[in-house]
Amino acid sequence: MIEAKRLFDVPYHQLNNCPNDNMFVTKINGVWESVSTNTFLETAMNISRGLMALGINAGDKVGLVSGTRYEWNVMDIAIQQTGAIVVPFYPNISEGDYEYIFNDSGVKLCIVADEELFLKIKHIESKTPALKHIYTMDTVSGAYHWMDISKLKDQVSIDEVKARMDQVKNEDLATIIYTSGTTGKPKGVMLSHKNILSNVEGCIEPIPADANSKVLSFLPVCHIYERMLHYLYMYIGCSIHYAESMETIGDNIREVKPEVFSAVPRLIEKVFDKIMAKGDELSGIKRMLFFWAVRVAEKYKVVGRSPIYNVKLKIARKLIFSKWQEALGGNVRAIASGSAALQPRLARIFLAADIPILEGYGLTETSPVISVNSFVKGIRIGTVGALIDDVEVKIAEDGEILVKGPNIMMGYYNLPKATSEVIKDGWFHTGDIGKFQEEKYLKITDRKKEIFKTSGGKYIAPQAMENRFKESRFIEQIMVVGEGQKFPSALVVPTFTFVREWAKHKHIDIGDGSNNAIVNSDAVKARIDHEINEINKEYGRWEQLKCVQMLEKEMTVEGGELTPTLKLKRKVIININADKVKAIFE
Repeated sequence: MIEAKRLFDVPYHQLNNCPNDNMFVTKINGVWESVSTNTFLETAMNISRGLMALGINAGDKVGLVSGTRYEWNVMDIAIQQTGAIVVPFYPNISEGDYEYIFNDSGVKLCIVADEELFLKIKHIESKTPALKHIYTMDTVSGAYHWMDISKLKDQVSIDEVKARMDQVKNEDLATIIYTSGTTGKPKGVMLSHKNILSNVEGCIEPIPADANSKVLSFLPVCHIYERMLHYLYMYIGCSIHYAESMETIGDNIREVKPEVFSAVPRLIEKVFDKIMAKGDELSGIKRMLFFWAVRVAEKYKVVGRSPIYNVKLKIARKLIFSKWQEALGGNVRAIASGSAALQPRLARIFLAADIPILEGYGLTETSPVISVNSFVKGIRIGTVGALIDDVEVKIAEDGEILVKGPNIMMGYYNLPKATSEVIKDGWFHTGDIGKFQEEKYLKITDRKKEIFKTSGGKYIAPQAMENRFKESRFIEQIMVVGEGQKFPSALVVPTFTFVREWAKHKHIDIGDGSNNAIVNSDAVKARIDHEINEINKEYGRWEQLKCVQMLEKEMTVEGGELTPTLKLKRKVIININADKVKAIFE
């Protein structure tokens, strides 16, 4: 049983049990600079005093509009210590979403990261009547700096803050997290201190980190997955290092040499693509050994490996995979993967390379983790692992995963009807379809809302199919379409960089090599069709993709096709590509 009862108790637990001079580490002007546990808590207390001086009361909503950085964690704890509610925002959502969430939650004060976000919020300020104050983490002309809040600390004593802290209970609301959602308006998920701390407790055992571990953080901390892990890391005393940006992750991993970091499947796919591209650059015996090792890894099994296979694996690890490990700093014990389904092939290859990817499963509404592969309860490729302690799961008659436990949300903010639709008799209805493997390991087969019927009445489960087709090196992104049509088909984004290398190696003319030239190349179309047809053989006739339309731009968050957690916004993608979808079925 963990000792913390409120989320703001977590850093105090670190101070009392494993104080860390490198609690948070940020690279500033090329130098990694550390903040100690003591400094972190002093700063948070001064901010809490300033917030109370500004009139922030228990139950008020305070917004955090920022990427992952030290100031976010300070503000998170400081806000909670006043009894106020943290409302985090993704920095890349639309202006319309900002306006909706600010008004729905009634944000009274917000702290934004930089000038761009400051201007965005200033633009909607007149439409958000509850908003009284805006502060920035960066120094921005014409804006109040976040440290200006602490300058008001002398108006409120530490004892007054502690009195507020004493009033906060374990079961009280701690945060409202608005789900990015693939359809409709965002819904505010209400999570209590108890909800999130129960998840921290359930995940301490599965995550292979300790007080001596360094972790690298780059996923959005406004997402409950990374945020819960931050509380976990703080509780056990890890040093949390912030990556400079998504572009510098590779360099930062090599510099920090972390034991653990978290990632989403899309990022892992990109890392693997880069590794394979390096393999393509090799020649002679080195190239032969590289691809031999990958073939060995593709046959990896967690249990039941033959002695001959183990000898091959040992050779592959020594000659090839040791270099992969070095590229990830050389100390990685595990990569924690969540948010979406991971390709089983990638899980298999990275496990064989002795870089374990521990795939888990959960939702914002479940704080978030429900199950996870771990060294303690076992790893099964193609599953999302065993349930964490104190969480129950049952499979409904239609295959839907139902969950019960202390991690289940309090409900959706201002939406009692929507809450009652997903929480029935204490069971949260996830909207995911799944089953148990070996009676212990949960396996997700698809999203209930994403499964569709063809006009012939056959069901298609797109997510699992998409993951399988993405195993082709020629396919960067794919979305299966065909609801109400005679057959399923797909929109495909080719792996443009790889296609260019392939064409060069094979002496194939792809014009000027632009994305447009690639998607219009007969040779590329034929090769993509070949890839599709080979994988199609694994499916029933009604499931096989009959037609493909290629897209010349990658689907992105900025383009509106992906959620901030990199899930496909299916309806948006279909609307954007209406002509191509129409052409498929005509």
